[in-house]
Amino acid sequence: MPSPQQSLATYDDLANRVVVITGGANGIGEAMVRRFVDQDARVHFCDVDSDAGKRLQLETNKRARFSAVDLTKEKPLRNWIDRIGKQAGRIDVLVNSAARDPRIALGQMTMNQWDEIIALNLRAFVIAVQQAVDLMPDKGGSIINFSSITHHLSPAEMTAYVATKSGIIGLTRSLARELGPRHIRVNTLSPGWIMTDRQLEQFVTPKVKRMLKTQQCIPDLIKPSEIADVALFLASNASAAITGQELLADRGWAHH
Repeated sequence: MPSPQQSLATYDDLANRVVVITGGANGIGEAMVRRFVDQDARVHFCDVDSDAGKRLQLETNKRARFSAVDLTKEKPLRNWIDRIGKQAGRIDVLVNSAARDPRIALGQMTMNQWDEIIALNLRAFVIAVQQAVDLMPDKGGSIINFSSITHHLSPAEMTAYVATKSGIIGLTRSLARELGPRHIRVNTLSPGWIMTDRQLEQFVTPKVKRMLKTQQCIPDLIKPSEIADVALFLASNASAAITGQELLADRGWAHH
């Protein structure tokens, strides 16, 4: 049986690939860093949580390299990606996963809050793609943009978050068409409600757990590592025929 840190699948083509992950210090991002390291990929990840990022770098024996980057700032983000490309020689996989999901009622939301959420959840995705695509090899690469099934469920008091996650789906479709001739695949990964430490501490009450078990087709709660395994598939040649798609990883909730 695989250890808790090992993927259930091995993708030989991911070995030595240069993988860039935004928001990789905690939650789903952390799980992806660990999974790609298990595949012997060359992982670079960023976050604003320096303590968690440095700790994860040490826990992977520096096989994953951490940088503190504020993704709402254009120049630091571009410089970080450019530096990776120059040091590693290329970028094979870009995973745009960083996001904030605050609960703010419409009447209480300021335009500064709106702009901050757009800047991190959507604008940073565009900047990262712009900077990474010219560093991808001629044979192509894989871009994975994280959205959310909130786009399909439309919860209240998450207007800005849902707007960005809806925008990511449109962004992915257009990019897939534009970058396809360069053999760069672009897909959206939309998780359901994932049991990260933050979600468990702040939002996942016993009532929420009962709701999920009722609404999901399969009642089991979803772990971050399970989403990371879907990302591995989308990054690998196993998904070579898939681009421009949204893949829902929600145990069937949005289809209920």
